Amino acid sequence: MPTLFTFAFKNIKRKPLRTGILMFAIALLVSALVFSLSFVQRVNGSIKKSSERLGADLLVVPTNARGAAEEILLENRIKTFYMKRSIMDRVRALPGVDRLTEQVYLVTVTGICCSVPESMVIAFNQDTDFIIQPWLKEKVQRRLGKGEAVAGFDSAFNIRLGLIEMDSMLFGNVFRLVGSLEKTGTGFDTAVFIGMENLPAIIASGKVKNLQSDDISVVLVKVKPGVDPASVAASVEDNIIEADAMARKDIGKNIISTLKDMSRIFTLMVVLASVFSFFLVWAIFTAIANERSKEVGIMRAIGAKESHILTLFFIEVLVIGIAGSLIGIVAGMGMSAVFSKGFTIVRQLSTQLSLSEQAVIAAVSFLGGAIICVLGALAPIQRLKKMEPLMVIKAE
Repeated sequence: MPTLFTFAFKNIKRKPLRTGILMFAIALLVSALVFSLSFVQRVNGSIKKSSERLGADLLVVPTNARGAAEEILLENRIKTFYMKRSIMDRVRALPGVDRLTEQVYLVTVTGICCSVPESMVIAFNQDTDFIIQPWLKEKVQRRLGKGEAVAGFDSAFNIRLGLIEMDSMLFGNVFRLVGSLEKTGTGFDTAVFIGMENLPAIIASGKVKNLQSDDISVVLVKVKPGVDPASVAASVEDNIIEADAMARKDIGKNIISTLKDMSRIFTLMVVLASVFSFFLVWAIFTAIANERSKEVGIMRAIGAKESHILTLFFIEVLVIGIAGSLIGIVAGMGMSAVFSKGFTIVRQLSTQLSLSEQAVIAAVSFLGGAIICVLGALAPIQRLKKMEPLMVIKAE
């Protein structure tokens, strides 16, 4: 067996240009596979985590604000939209609703209203909230007072909170930042949170346009046990013309639809790369089989078995496939890290791939490259191992 390995490596080195082209083709296939799987996994993972961590079964937003709400939750976008507070009473009266709370979305503007970078400010009702309070109890362990705020994980980093206890100007009012929340994987990571009791002073400052005292941005709803949130969402849209509703499982549908189109493009790219790699491996190993037929005939004549010939060539195939796959994994991970920043949908996502997810993607891509290489070489190798030694030698 050591002799076969030595012989196989010498054969690989015999034609370095041809070997390099074959490795490059496999590397190209694997890098495309890694990039595609990483992109799809990041977007799907972000939508799933955001939905799981939202803490509400249902979101009620103003009519035509569904897309903006998804952008805030999933893509960390900065948006505002408002509807009248009276809608809460109408939602509360619908069958299946257990409890609800409201939030108001505000946007800071650097140099005009605030001394912090442009970001979302979310005012929440501390008496009814079930979204922020669990995190707040863990981090601050008390209600927020007037003039106090907590920052989402990324906002805390961006405005350099340090060890908290820092004053910032928000909409003409001084707020003391008293803590930061853990990373949630949602748009809440880039927000600053204040109690609803601060809104009268903010509205009086005149630094927030289009916001009235009876305005809210979103109603977050918990449904009763056993009730389908989708049915409650349908009831909201049937009975409240001024509002749209999204069940938690439906959040991100628009993005998923876009993702499916992009996935088709990536799938086509991977299929074309696979076909190209398969036929290139087949062509190269067909040429190798023709070149080395006399060599194989002599080996068979001096006692080599079919299994020896098969093992020899499969060692060559596997070495080329493994080397190309490893190069492709490194290149694909690099492409995923660099080029994904050019995709707005990915750049806005806070979710990163875990080490285990990266390992699975690398393993799948590695196997894909190795299998394509083996399948492409299979037919030429099978033909070569069955050659009659005397016929081959006579033909030469």
